Amino acid sequence: MSDPYGPPPSDPQDPAGQQPYGQQPYGQQPYGQQPYGQQPQGQQPYGQQPYGYGQQPPQAYRGQGPANPDERTWGGAAHWSALIGAFVALAFIGPLVVMLVKGNQSGYVRAQAVESLNFQLSILIYGIVSFVLVFVLVGFLLLPIVGLLWLVFTIIGSVKASNGELYRYPLTIRMVS
Repeated sequence: MSDPYGPPPSDPQDPAGQQPYGQQPYGQQPYGQQPYGQQPQGQQPYGQQPYGYGQQPPQAYRGQGPANPDERTWGGAAHWSALIGAFVALAFIGPLVVMLVKGNQSGYVRAQAVESLNFQLSILIYGIVSFVLVFVLVGFLLLPIVGLLWLVFTIIGSVKASNGELYRYPLTIRMVS
């Protein structure tokens, strides 16, 4: 009689002693699986999402934190420059400039600039659609809502990025990565 917890008996049809396809030798984990209780490299434990809304930050930023106040300042500038750019009706220009100027020097700044740029472009699309819907009277309700959401979320993003936190805008179409 064999041990119920021991290795399975070898197959008499297999003279080389190899395991049949799909079965692992005793004590070895299948390819790509970690032993019980160990997290795979680069993944957060269950329930701890570091980047909000269940999504990971862009690849350029994973695992890094803002190293210095300069990065936090530029990360915040990626968001609040949209408020300044809105006075000339091109809110996406500020985050685009920040991404082009400082995006290659810091993963944190690039992640913030890309997030802000995607949100500003999404709001531009939502605003255009709302304006078109003015002709069927629905746009009169949607335009102020879009404007208010833009203002509130942009201010929240500016504050969080200036504090060194990652901020992920809701209702955003991810066009730039």
